[in-house]
Amino acid sequence: MEQDLLTLAERLLDGSASIEDHHPLNLRGASVIQEVAPRVAFVEAFANVVAIDTDEGLVLVDAAGPLHAQSAHDAVREWSARPLHTAVFTHGHVDHIYAVRIFESEPGANPAHVVAHEALPDRFRRYESTNGYNAIINQRQFQLPQPIFPGNYRYPDELYRDRLDLDIGGVELTLRHDRGETDDGTWVWLADRKVLCTGDLFIWASPNCGNPQKVQRYPAEWAAALRSMVALGPELLLPGHGLPIAGRDRIATVLAETAELLESLVDQTLELMNAGARLDEIVHAVTAPPHLLDRPWLQPVYDEPEFVVHNLWRLYGGWYDGDPSHLKPSPANALAGELAMLAGGATALASHAEALSDRGEHRLAGHLAELAVQADPDDPGLHRVRALVFSRRADLERSTMAKGVFRWAATESHSVAHSA
Repeated sequence: MEQDLLTLAERLLDGSASIEDHHPLNLRGASVIQEVAPRVAFVEAFANVVAIDTDEGLVLVDAAGPLHAQSAHDAVREWSARPLHTAVFTHGHVDHIYAVRIFESEPGANPAHVVAHEALPDRFRRYESTNGYNAIINQRQFQLPQPIFPGNYRYPDELYRDRLDLDIGGVELTLRHDRGETDDGTWVWLADRKVLCTGDLFIWASPNCGNPQKVQRYPAEWAAALRSMVALGPELLLPGHGLPIAGRDRIATVLAETAELLESLVDQTLELMNAGARLDEIVHAVTAPPHLLDRPWLQPVYDEPEFVVHNLWRLYGGWYDGDPSHLKPSPANALAGELAMLAGGATALASHAEALSDRGEHRLAGHLAELAVQADPDDPGLHRVRALVFSRRADLERSTMAKGVFRWAATESHSVAHSA
């Protein structure tokens, strides 16, 4: 029998189990389903699904991604044979939307009624026009063997703007819109049961609010949404990723402290921006509150606070980082060539990069290794150093975002170094 999900969550919360042992965004295999409240089931997958049994059929909050949709569907069918009546997409990320078509393809099934925020169709259209770019991002972020990004999106049947109240088969659901990880975010409240479905506004990790390869995120509004959730007094929290949490006090703590982390990053960043600081200064000055860094539900295992600072700069300040040489720069390889000449050649840059890496000065080592390869991109010896430097950086990082980018760079150079 599978371990009780609520019990496992308690072990993670009290520190008797490690979040690394149950990573909230692990591309795990089969989905696991558990009834967590009367007529409410929670499907734990890479992206979770909530199934609600009503007198008119099932309501799903989210519908898993293409790699897990069949498994999520099968898990729900272990729990209930009722037809799918309604699906709510908490946002349009592709890991949350794909099982609906499987339910709709069942023998004798009627089309489901899909509800989402009014900004969601624009997201799907953007994905359709940038499929190749998103495929490359996914390959790099998750270290996949090839680029992958799905299409064939199930567009919603009903859109709402700020709030939508639904009564489906005697079950009342309130949909609320807030921008956070996305501009099309929805969270769902079952008031009579005190059940909160957060979507990705809570994911058992430092908020995914700075992903360096993705579009704009909204930290201040995200924090405000979490404060609104706390005010409702939820007794069961069903997140978009990670495990369900029971208990009003527990839930209030994890939501409020996630909000506190975001609010602190926003306040520090804006204070420095308003004082005229450059992005480089701000990135290295802003830190997360120390008392929050040990929280099991705020570990930087996917995104991390440093990336949120970059995202805040983009939100409030645009793309110019305050360094005038970056406004209209020379090509990167031209600058690298000049610096290599001053240093005595690209090999000298690479040698010093390796020495810095050996001393643990990995950020500086990364700069010099990259410059060396940009100055002479065909030299396998330079690529050997670049592969070493960025492999070490990947090994030292915790977040999926940083590991993915650094591992990708190391793999690029490893292939060049060993093809000579």
